[in-house]
Amino acid sequence: MTTDDVVTVAPGPKPARFQVHERSKQRGTPATWVRRGGLTALLFALPILFIFGVFSWWPIVSAFVMSLQKTNLTDAPVWVGLDNFRAVFADPLLPTVIKNTAWFAVLALIFGYPVPLIGAVLMSELRRRKGLYSVLAYLPVVVPPVVAVLLWKFFYDPRPEGVFNTVLGWVGLGPYPWLADSAWAMPSLVLEATWAAAGGTVIIYLAALISVPAELYDAAEVDGASVLRKVWHVTIPQLRGVLFITLILQIIGTAQVFLEPFLFTNGGPNHATETIMLHVYNLAFANLGNNFGQATALSLLLAAFLAVMSLVYFRLTRSWSQS
Repeated sequence: MTTDDVVTVAPGPKPARFQVHERSKQRGTPATWVRRGGLTALLFALPILFIFGVFSWWPIVSAFVMSLQKTNLTDAPVWVGLDNFRAVFADPLLPTVIKNTAWFAVLALIFGYPVPLIGAVLMSELRRRKGLYSVLAYLPVVVPPVVAVLLWKFFYDPRPEGVFNTVLGWVGLGPYPWLADSAWAMPSLVLEATWAAAGGTVIIYLAALISVPAELYDAAEVDGASVLRKVWHVTIPQLRGVLFITLILQIIGTAQVFLEPFLFTNGGPNHATETIMLHVYNLAFANLGNNFGQATALSLLLAAFLAVMSLVYFRLTRSWSQS
């Protein structure tokens, strides 16, 4: 056979693994990334990344650094390692502020958690002026928090001629000491906090109730179910996912409560309403004296506890909220 008779055979298709490898190499090249718009997307994302970096991520990094320093933000900081964390655990007020914060959270869950759900269910049953009642329910959220606290502080006048004591006196109750007594102070704070925050949660529940199929209520009514049984067997199961989210949000919010104890009582009487965040403020700015390192350490410990608690909570409730 001569060289002219040699037949050139075309190469066959490559194995699939080589084709996948070549495609992955093509996708992974910088030139391909640029041609597919990756650079343009990055340029559009740079402003928001810069904003998050400056106002969210940088403060977090600074907090970690400050927790390892002794500083008053004016003199040169001194590195002290974990001394700030040791000082936090050795603080004699730490058990008190933890107990107060937990007591506030428990009271807020007992009184503040079911109130928005009950209000939303009652408002969903209305046939007329539902919008008006929605506005009235949300109105306390619009009131500036400082104004609301100062207004309620006036209502909580412990004298017999105080607003609440006068109203309760009409039915033979009171007078009550309200903020002036250690036993009454924390429930008084929870009452105002519930009034101020319940409206927003009511609107969330009303929006969620729209998605509940009306056929479920019709079937329950045909079976002779009362209003309470319809709420227990229809409404609550359908809102299970929303209820779990609002529960963890309320726990996180109550663990960080600051405004009410600061403006109502400033932690008194006798530290009965001093919460963790108010103690952080006192460590950094108030009478305990410019101890920003220890205040930051306590804040990080609270953040770490809430993060771990949230992860455990979502892990435990994952199947319940989706079933």
